[in-house]
Parts: sequence; C-alpha cells; structure tokens
Amino acid sequence: MAEVTIRYFAAARAAAGESTATAQADSVKELVDTVSVGRPELGRVLGICSFLLDGERVDLTAPLSDGAQVDALPPFAGG
Repeated sequence: MAEVTIRYFAAARAAAGESTATAQADSVKELVDTVSVGRPELGRVLGICSFLLDGERVDLTAPLSDGAQVDALPPFAGG
C-alpha cells in the first residue's frame, strides 16, 4: 500500500476537523473509504468531491503511489 497525504478544502476540511491527513491506500476510492471510517459526515462530503492527484484531476479508480498528494475539493459556488 502507498502512503499518501490527503488535503481537505472547504466543507471537507470542516467535516474532517483538520486540513491534512496521511493514510495508506492503493486507490483514491480506498483512500476515501479509509479516512471516512467512523466519520460519516466526512464520508458524505467526500462522496460529492472532485479529486486532484498531484495536481491532476482524477476519478476514484486512480491508483496511488508512495508520497502522492490527493486534494479533496467539494463543490462550491462563487461569483
């Protein structure tokens, strides 16, 4: 398994109660599942997020490698 960093933004940060975390996972989906254990609100927010892997947009099936950085970006509105 890869050790990766996930950075939370906006509603994801509020639900996580932290701005970053590290976890071990082989895919973005596995990372989401791992960090959501025991935190249903975080799981709900991550379920509607877009994800960047080292700055590139990816889907939940994207594989992870050691040292990767995943950004969790909830939908937001602005003007």
